[in-house]
Amino acid sequence: MSVHSFDTSAVGPPKSLWSRVTARGSLARRLDWPLMLVPLLLCAVGALLVWSATRNRTELTGGDPQQFLYKHVVNTAIGVALAIGVVWIGHQRLRSLMPVLYTLALVLIGLVYTPLGATINGERAWLNLAPGLQIQPSEFIKVTIILGMAVLLSAKVDAGDREHPDHRTVVQALALAALPVAVVGDLGQVMVCVVIILGVLLASGAANRWVFGLIVTGAAGAVAVWLFGLLDEYQLNRFAAFANPALDPSGVGYNTNQARIAIGSGGLFGTGLFEGSQTTGQFVPEQQTDFIFTVAGEELGFVGGSLILLLLAVLLWRACRIAREATDLYSTIIAAGIVAWFAFQSFENIGMSLGIMPVAGLPLPFVSYGGSSMFAVWIAIGMLQSVRIQRPLSA
Repeated sequence: MSVHSFDTSAVGPPKSLWSRVTARGSLARRLDWPLMLVPLLLCAVGALLVWSATRNRTELTGGDPQQFLYKHVVNTAIGVALAIGVVWIGHQRLRSLMPVLYTLALVLIGLVYTPLGATINGERAWLNLAPGLQIQPSEFIKVTIILGMAVLLSAKVDAGDREHPDHRTVVQALALAALPVAVVGDLGQVMVCVVIILGVLLASGAANRWVFGLIVTGAAGAVAVWLFGLLDEYQLNRFAAFANPALDPSGVGYNTNQARIAIGSGGLFGTGLFEGSQTTGQFVPEQQTDFIFTVAGEELGFVGGSLILLLLAVLLWRACRIAREATDLYSTIIAAGIVAWFAFQSFENIGMSLGIMPVAGLPLPFVSYGGSSMFAVWIAIGMLQSVRIQRPLSA
């Protein structure tokens, strides 16, 4: 009677849940966790600042001091869900969806100029979907431009037909981006879109003449808009107040003047959360959105403001790293376009609070109150994470 021996060492105990989650090829290991945690920290800081800016504004809250706090948290949760959805779909699969997304974006912008549109602070940029429910389609145009230009500029390069996009392809990409930009009535969003287009062209490897041409064209267009009076009066007032900070401090220069007072009164450590006299006294208009950084400057001081800048810098660093390590041009362009978007919009928002940039009505990413903005920036985070996790393991 023979005795059979079995080698049980190769079988071993079943892998634990922790081992499966932390395995080299697992989703948890391939995600860029700093790129998830930093935006969440910015949203948490933003929730406190929004709460401080709105808790005493009964004309906005209807008597509920926590209303905007709850909404900001809900917007953040929806944004994170959208980011997860984008990761699940994958940025590569969005190539085939690009025509649908582009058409939808144009339709939404067009609806702004119908009776469904709404004008807020002089800008017709919102769309009424239901009572109490508004979206700003121009926020999503930035995502559409990045994806659309990435698809066109990378097609021949990623297929191995060319080393760089040819002139015809660049013209097609610029035309694709120009159409939605031309119909967006929000000057601030147009500025961001132009910077995104410039960043995308630089990342694509297009000939330098296109980059220089875009800069010259943009400068000439800005001069023409000014000379021919194509700006609305409120937009002219904003630039006039930027050019001359002492101009009419109780009128056109009121916003920037009060913003500088709020930030200057914070000192090194700030007056303390909910203790800022400018914020509590409601001296700074639109403080929960455009001028959210003034709350940080006044109540958290230089230290608190620097913390926000540090978190934004870490976010941009991680996004730049993803762009640098991407293995195809399509992914590189997507990441670079998002870097250009986040960097310029953050600089513009904080700059207009400090008086070094004109007021353009742009929110601070992840910090300011606003559903459309929050959803768009989290979609961008999902796209960055998708670029990150879809790299080969050896990359």
